[in-house]
Amino acid sequence: MAAARKARLGARRLVSRRKPPDTGDRRNEPVADWLVWQLMDSAFPTGGFAHSQGLEAVWQHGEVRNRIELVSFAETGMHQLGHSAQPLVMAAFDEPKRLPEFDHLCEVFTTNHVTNRASRAQGRAFLTAVERIFAHDTRCLPDALTAPCAHFAPVFGACLRHLGIPRRTASRMFFCNYLRSVLAAAVRLNIVGPMEAQILQQRLAGQAEEILIRCESLSLADLTQTSPLLDLWQGAQDRLYSRLFQS
Repeated sequence: MAAARKARLGARRLVSRRKPPDTGDRRNEPVADWLVWQLMDSAFPTGGFAHSQGLEAVWQHGEVRNRIELVSFAETGMHQLGHSAQPLVMAAFDEPKRLPEFDHLCEVFTTNHVTNRASRAQGRAFLTAVERIFAHDTRCLPDALTAPCAHFAPVFGACLRHLGIPRRTASRMFFCNYLRSVLAAAVRLNIVGPMEAQILQQRLAGQAEEILIRCESLSLADLTQTSPLLDLWQGAQDRLYSRLFQS
């Protein structure tokens, strides 16, 4: 009996020394999480809502008519993104001081006039937003804001480096931004509903991760268009009789 009582008292002392249960207080976590959520919020003023990533032209020409074809379009777009834009994002992230050089390369590489115009518009919007919103942050250095054409991919990489976002997280954010834009456009075009779009985004996340990992080692010498037909459809945006999006 005495031994059992001592064991119970010892157990109580051990429990009393343990840390209190987790109550959800996260005051010691890095504020970088809040920054990521802010940058990825659809309310962040980058003008992405005005672009369908070519989906509107493809839809009006009858190439995407349902959920299955939408998934195929998104998968094709992510593969192209990994080979044509992600290397520019990562190059600018690794060497933000060379942003004007990478920006010029993106200008030369992006020959499709609609895609080029959309890249410039989103890049300038993102650059302006970062400059105004984080002007008080000394990490957002002036050299990140010197991009003659301000193409979205290199601007995105350089700005996120200066804001202290981890490299892999920056890559994921770039892919997430693309996928969210495509599916949001699909909802506005009435190809799928809001709930189904969210289901598709969740299901495509794994494939997006595989593509970005497979492509993250690509250099600028590896830049390529993996889907020329998709590039042609995007270029047809200006010839649509009526349109909701700029690209």
